[in-house]
Amino acid sequence: MPLAVAVVVILAAVLVVVRLNGAEPTATVATTMKHTVNVPLAPVSIPWQANGLSAIAVPSIGVAEQSGPEQPVPVASLTKMMTAYVILHDHPLTTGQPGPDITMDQADVDEFNNDTVTDQANAQVTVGEVLTELQLLGGLLVHSANNYAFALARWDAGSVPAFVAKMNSTAAQLGMSKTHYADASGYDQNSQSTAGDLLKVAGPDMLNPVFASLVKMPSITLPVAGTISTYTPLLGIQGVIGVKSGFTTVAGGCDVVAVYRTVHGKQVLILAGVTGVTGANVLYAAGLDALNLSNAVAQSISPATIVRQGTPVAHVTAAGHTVDAVAQSTANVLAWPLIHATETYQPGHAILAGAKKGTRIGSLMVGLGSQRVVIPVRLSQDLPQETWLQRLF
Repeated sequence: MPLAVAVVVILAAVLVVVRLNGAEPTATVATTMKHTVNVPLAPVSIPWQANGLSAIAVPSIGVAEQSGPEQPVPVASLTKMMTAYVILHDHPLTTGQPGPDITMDQADVDEFNNDTVTDQANAQVTVGEVLTELQLLGGLLVHSANNYAFALARWDAGSVPAFVAKMNSTAAQLGMSKTHYADASGYDQNSQSTAGDLLKVAGPDMLNPVFASLVKMPSITLPVAGTISTYTPLLGIQGVIGVKSGFTTVAGGCDVVAVYRTVHGKQVLILAGVTGVTGANVLYAAGLDALNLSNAVAQSISPATIVRQGTPVAHVTAAGHTVDAVAQSTANVLAWPLIHATETYQPGHAILAGAKKGTRIGSLMVGLGSQRVVIPVRLSQDLPQETWLQRLF
């Protein structure tokens, strides 16, 4: 036998032994899922208010809509939502924790005196008075005390301009492209934003338990200022749990409202913002407009089926044959028209030829907003085993 032929025969023999004694070969998996899918819902109509500009947001389903083209306008004390956001980012608190002590000095008293003369919202302080971070945040968010905004700014950043720079940097990070802050309180008419932009900070704010606990308080009691009440006009009415109101002559009435509504058995946070309301009793009018928007949004949220049980998710091939792997259950989410859900297939362990019907090959992740549904993906039929001839070649 020639040497070359002998080598081939020996290699073939070795291959046969290895293939016959080894494990079944791994099947190949190719997903059939699209990365994004349209939500199959009919359009809804939102009753936008004629007075001022407004926006709505439902973070859990990724909804954010505005009443029309937005241009930045003065937003008064709605600025303080960002002031609190930066403070709690730089100096985090947990529920029930008062935070560091902050001693009031002459600059704080001068700020209070100036706010009193200029008829700004304020809370009295004295030189040497010690307030905790939580107390200052409470006076800022509950009573909208402008002097507390500046006290917090100086404590955090050393100066108000340095703190305002942080506010603008944070706004950019949150995607608030039509927002610019000029001060920490919003009294400066150059602190401007839009209703849609403001909800981009209100949403993260409401995810912070400390912030959320403060904005739902009707009043707060402080060492020198005593008991001072909220300016949020509809707090506690129809489930309003915050967030912030604001008014200046230039800005008009402004309000951002947060409510929880039970929608198809699930608790949903709904945010609505209104700016530039004019006329009589503008704070109440702005709050009522925002509440009405929130209620309309709650009625417009619908359940949607993104993936049905038995839907093919992947093709699995082994021994020259292909079978479907299907979703074990149905994925239902709360949804809104004209938005997209995501579908992502995540493979599990390697699948061998000969795997039986029902074997789990991975998972399908369905996402919409902050909602996540995980569905097992299983073989719809047995995978064939390789024959000895297929193993040989």
